[in-house]
Amino acid sequence: MSDISENKSGNDQTVFSREVGAKADRKLHARRNPTPGVWYGLGMIGLVGWSVVVPTLLGAALGNWLDKQYYGNHSWTLSMLVVGLVIGCLNAWHWVVKEDREMREEQENNDE
Repeated sequence: MSDISENKSGNDQTVFSREVGAKADRKLHARRNPTPGVWYGLGMIGLVGWSVVVPTLLGAALGNWLDKQYYGNHSWTLSMLVVGLVIGCLNAWHWVVKEDREMREEQENNDE
């Protein structure tokens, strides 16, 4: 009877030891790799926004210059504005996909 209780308490200690070890590992990992805060997220939103705005404004400026140089039936400003917007959106999409890929790879590496 005492052998059973000793064996049971030994198993409890090993389970407890594993749980404590796992919690310690998680805490150490969290200290080494802190999660990004609110300011990081707002900065990323700003970065994506500027990656769309800058090409759009450059396209509008180029279109305005073309309108003054080559007057025609259609508006170069509007055309270049749309081209700049498309380029900016593709740029932002490329950047977001790259960041997502890096976050997934980091998550997979942390899970292993």
